[in-house]
Amino acid sequence: MQEADPVKEFKIFSLMLIPMPAQYVIYLEEVGGTRLIPIWIGVNEGNAIVYKLQDEKLPRPMTHDLMADILRITDMRIEKITVSDLRNNTYYAEIEVRNEKKAYTIDSRPSDAIALAVRMNSPLYISQTVLDKCPVIRKPISDDEVEKFKAEIQDLRPEDFFKNMKDST
Repeated sequence: MQEADPVKEFKIFSLMLIPMPAQYVIYLEEVGGTRLIPIWIGVNEGNAIVYKLQDEKLPRPMTHDLMADILRITDMRIEKITVSDLRNNTYYAEIEVRNEKKAYTIDSRPSDAIALAVRMNSPLYISQTVLDKCPVIRKPISDDEVEKFKAEIQDLRPEDFFKNMKDST
């Protein structure tokens, strides 16, 4: 039997919109720790997260709202989401859902998992495997350092961020 990969709890620290190429960077903050993990996500998923975090009321449900409603109606709850792997500069996630009788693990993009988790108030974890592979920013950092980093990242593309990393597959 394979031993489970240890995980650390994280929460959303911030989201930053990068207008060109229309992407967000979501920064996940280690709970009780000093690490910030940046993950590039699509503009639609970023908007879905921002709308929920800002408690925006839209006239019709977005896809992630619909998914949350389906889970609630079917008495499913999200136990947790885990950013589980990083391969070829792409993050992978799993959503663990459960009802009274059975548990399921669902493959997901981290952006969709996070958009759903903010709607269901579900905890977010990152596996040690990912923490060993991904770029990390250390806290505490000053507001000036945050602003400097935001200015520098405006010109970065996702592939630039990972260019010096060895590809682990």
